[in-house]
Amino acid sequence: MVERATGRPKLSIAHLTIMDASPVALVEAAAAGRFDAIGLRVVPPMPTDNLIQVAGDEAMIRSIEQRLADTGVSVHDIEAVWLSSLTDVKTLAPAIEVGARLGAKNVLSVGFDTDQGRLRANFAALCEMAASFGMGVVLEPISFAEVKTVGEALATLDAVGAPNATLLVDALHFYRMGGRTEDLAAINPDRLLYLHLCDAPLVHPGIEGLRPEGRGGRSYPGRGELPLVDFVRAFPKGTTIVVEAPCREYANLPTAERGRLCGEATHAFVDALYGENPDRQSNHDGSK
Repeated sequence: MVERATGRPKLSIAHLTIMDASPVALVEAAAAGRFDAIGLRVVPPMPTDNLIQVAGDEAMIRSIEQRLADTGVSVHDIEAVWLSSLTDVKTLAPAIEVGARLGAKNVLSVGFDTDQGRLRANFAALCEMAASFGMGVVLEPISFAEVKTVGEALATLDAVGAPNATLLVDALHFYRMGGRTEDLAAINPDRLLYLHLCDAPLVHPGIEGLRPEGRGGRSYPGRGELPLVDFVRAFPKGTTIVVEAPCREYANLPTAERGRLCGEATHAFVDALYGENPDRQSNHDGSK
């Protein structure tokens, strides 16, 4: 049984929201936005992606630990393992180990391999490795990946059958792939550990526009047109909300200021959703 908050949900900010922030700066940005946690990117999605090295850098790890202790922010998950034809799960052990040391409970993964058998084998190996560190693995369907839809992700979870594997649904990718909130309500709640939240226009950007939009063209919650109230209400109450909203409008601002603005929008959305009674979610018109 998944443990969930009894009132307002736990709020985390994904690294992609402020991708240029160092790990320490991300912690400080989360604190500025009154987030409870961060999603820390310690695995480059593609070999060409550049990240500040965390695994193996003891000074960096200690700096992160110190800022976490100073601010009260925690590490919610580590990311992002893109399971592709190039994936060698054994090489991920140092990153997963440092994630466990920093307190992360989950590893975020994406299916990016056209060979379904190989993808599932790598996913199974990743789940086994994560379990050895006391962590779970979430599989996120992404509109421009190979595992694009909730149905495809659930099929992967069913085929692998790992007890520590769950589903992560991102609002943007969900709606861009034609998802319906009633489909979410039909999923076993124990498979919905947390969700990704952002906003965007209703209009689809076209196939070629999906990746640029996902990587930098999103809006903070409540600042766009997606039916986010319906989306959040389709999940069990208390489901952790992770804001993944890289926004070009604010890309040139200091990282802490972006964290503050993102947190301001997120708290306004959550306040409107829950109202004064955190144990009840509001309707669209704000009535109880």
